[in-house]
Amino acid sequence: MRVTLTVNGRERSADHVWEGESLLYVLRERLGLPGSKNACGQGECGSCTVRLDGDLVCSCLVAAGQAEGCEVRTVEGLADADGRLAPIQAAFVETGAVRCGFCTPGLLLAAEELLARVERPADADIREALAGNLCRCTGYESVLDAVRLAAARATAPAADPERRP
Repeated sequence: MRVTLTVNGRERSADHVWEGESLLYVLRERLGLPGSKNACGQGECGSCTVRLDGDLVCSCLVAAGQAEGCEVRTVEGLADADGRLAPIQAAFVETGAVRCGFCTPGLLLAAEELLARVERPADADIREALAGNLCRCTGYESVLDAVRLAAARATAPAADPERRP
């Protein structure tokens, strides 16, 4: 079958998709978007997380055919067209929250989704939003620091170019 969906703002199609093929497989192998990772294959680790019509899903558990006509956002869609990192990506880099990279795509998308909903998330909000993502490298504190940093920057008043310190 052919599956057509909008990925990171661009309509994309994949041909010869078999009915049991996962959205993760289509994204990685058929559409050339390797950002989402295939770690557990059971929806337990969060490394394959994408946004499907705005909702966070484990793409390893979604049949590709279910995404027909849907909007999919992957980690590749976070940076802008010029390749500048999204604020949450920059915060992850600055705080050292990026290590081996397997959990990073899911953590980034979950954090982005949280910050779109909650302007100033409390630590409990951050922990709850990231709970479906397993990381063996960071101990999570640097990830929490990254989300706090991105939230603080998003709510900080814009600098006035006329004002000098």
